[in-house]
Amino acid sequence: MNKALFSAAVLAATLAAPSVQAQQKYVTIGTGGVTGVYYAAGGAICRLVNKDRKVHNIRCSVESTGGSVFNVNTIKAGELDLGATQSDVQYNAVKGLAQFKDGAHSDLRSVFSLHPEPFTVLARKEANIKSFADFKGKKFNVGNPGSGTRASMEELLVSMGWKLGDFALASELKADEHGAALCDGKIDGFFYGVGHPSANIQDPTTSCGAKLVSLTGPAVDKLVKEKPYYAYATIPGGLYPSNTADTKTYGVLATMVSSSKVPADTVYAVVKGVFDNFDEFKKLHPALAILSPQSMIKDGLSAPLHEGAVRYYKEKGWLK
Repeated sequence: MNKALFSAAVLAATLAAPSVQAQQKYVTIGTGGVTGVYYAAGGAICRLVNKDRKVHNIRCSVESTGGSVFNVNTIKAGELDLGATQSDVQYNAVKGLAQFKDGAHSDLRSVFSLHPEPFTVLARKEANIKSFADFKGKKFNVGNPGSGTRASMEELLVSMGWKLGDFALASELKADEHGAALCDGKIDGFFYGVGHPSANIQDPTTSCGAKLVSLTGPAVDKLVKEKPYYAYATIPGGLYPSNTADTKTYGVLATMVSSSKVPADTVYAVVKGVFDNFDEFKKLHPALAILSPQSMIKDGLSAPLHEGAVRYYKEKGWLK
């Protein structure tokens, strides 16, 4: 190659380099508190998406957020690409109910569902709590505004005929804060929707012998019967220190959602990253170990599937 041609080739390569870099796309997944399963699941998804970054040129990152309702609203605002949300919050967003009574989120799209999230009630050992009714007049954490936990807590209180004022204190701590507050005696108990096993529950059961409390009775039966997104659940005994018996409760499913405004290629890459590496995905957190593709593409999904997800599921023969 003569000198002129070589110089032209170098110049062409130099000019091309920024355009390749400019094509780098970013996808951000909203999760929850850093000790919850949403954050771990989001990290697992991004890890698998980023494995093939050289192929699709998408860099995936997770953001710790206020939880389900926050994620849906932030996706709607175009500030998150995907987010984790409880199946009941997804349902309400699509129907324009409860937290979304000012208007349904018509652009919301489901991607897949994740792990079951039993509503988990933990009590301070010294509080002598035998059932949820014993929390009346006690200091109880109802969850931070903007979280799916708080939304579900409020629905339970309505079904029970209770108000926040029935607690001596209805604290609004975030999920990352309630374990330490329990062990410090600042609260007597908390309510939290989370997949199991969870570090968030492991810490206070280990540190101060906190006790799981069953969540059963007519108010729960009414909710499960009337709401399509609720189901009975059991937290197995022996999963946490000092809690050898099964804990009966009810709960929702964690789901991953996006917006119709997020490009199909982006969501396709996320879905492909998960399901092309599904065995690895299930090993990245114990709560994910029981998942199956067949249930993930239909259970707990109220919003229409995103077109990027539909494309992959049809390729796999999971959808017609």
